[in-house]
Amino acid sequence: MEPFFIALALIVVVLVLWGIGLYNALVKLRNLVAESWRQIDVELQRRHELIPNLVETVKGYAAHERSTLQAVVEARTVAAAPGSTPAEQANQENALSQALGRLFALSEQYPDLKANQNFLELQRELTYTEDRVAAGRRFYNANVRALNTKIEVFPSSVVAGMFSFQRADYFEVLDTAARQAPKVQF
Repeated sequence: MEPFFIALALIVVVLVLWGIGLYNALVKLRNLVAESWRQIDVELQRRHELIPNLVETVKGYAAHERSTLQAVVEARTVAAAPGSTPAEQANQENALSQALGRLFALSEQYPDLKANQNFLELQRELTYTEDRVAAGRRFYNANVRALNTKIEVFPSSVVAGMFSFQRADYFEVLDTAARQAPKVQF
């Protein structure tokens, strides 16, 4: 009878260690998702800081284009507001990107603006920041995928359920127009 209890105790110890390992893996993934979201947040903050300077530069050249400038300012204000989930933040950032696209399209109508060094530098900085946001988005979404997969697959789903681990939201483009291929005409 004694070997049976030793084997049973050994099985219990192995199961407890296995459960601890799964729990720790889930905590690491959750923290990695949070860290990668903070990196996106840093880049978005940088983007939000560049936009007022860009708008002020454009104002001097296109004062009568108030609606476009106002749309950029309003979209920036909404996107910079704290407390959004990744899905809400993605919607807000997509609206801001569309407003910036209209602003850059507007700049095409003003050759002096396109030649302005301050405008060109701000545009370059914003493009660099957009690239970093895109890279951060890919990194964040990869971490979300890893966490969500770990939460959903058996047997780690049992541990995730016991400790109330939640699926994370992807940071994705929700605008259907942005998902469509551009139309090219010659």
